[in-house]
Amino acid sequence: MFGEENRGKWLISGRVQGVGFRWFVVSQAEQLGIKGWARNLPDGRVEVVGSGEVSALAAFEHAIAEGPRISRVDNVEKAECPAEVTDCKSFHIK
Repeated sequence: MFGEENRGKWLISGRVQGVGFRWFVVSQAEQLGIKGWARNLPDGRVEVVGSGEVSALAAFEHAIAEGPRISRVDNVEKAECPAEVTDCKSFHIK
């Protein structure tokens, strides 16, 4: 639905650390009006949490699955997340 807020959590694996992946995610989030955060995990994955309009989140998820040119995304695992996790005013790196 137009204007409907939604949220998501993604765990991205592949060559996603040390290649500017989180900064790419921030750039995409800012362009699409997504609020939330991204962080590296000790196991080599990147965790991304975001909230925004459904259509913006769909475009965001597509961008995450592609990643920046230097990265290699092998898998994107999506999960729902509690509202309090995405209670952010902007998008940032943790």
